[in-house]
Amino acid sequence: MLNNYFPILIFITMGLVMGVVLLGLGLGLGKILGHARPDSEKQSPFECGFEAFEDARMKFDVRYYLLAILFILFDLEIAFLFPWAVALDGISMAGFWSMMVFITELVVGFIYAWRIGALEWE
Repeated sequence: MLNNYFPILIFITMGLVMGVVLLGLGLGLGKILGHARPDSEKQSPFECGFEAFEDARMKFDVRYYLLAILFILFDLEIAFLFPWAVALDGISMAGFWSMMVFITELVVGFIYAWRIGALEWE
């Protein structure tokens, strides 16, 4: 029974080995070939679109959270398209049209967010 899991173990092992080797190679080549030109602007901490000169407990603009939530929402909705695209040959026309309704709702929601200015940062 464990013989069935051996290819999965090999796949995970090779993935980890390739990841470590490529990461090490990238870091090593970056140190050798890269130019280190630090200045005060590059070395300053920067996070979430705000300079780090104020209190860490300051209030953020609501638009930042709205944009983050919209990104997560649209990203998750797009993730539903991958299984559908893989199974497209095996589903019926009802499955196809139900996904077309889903995509239409996604596009309408995107247009609505665009119209009300939810994607504007300024």
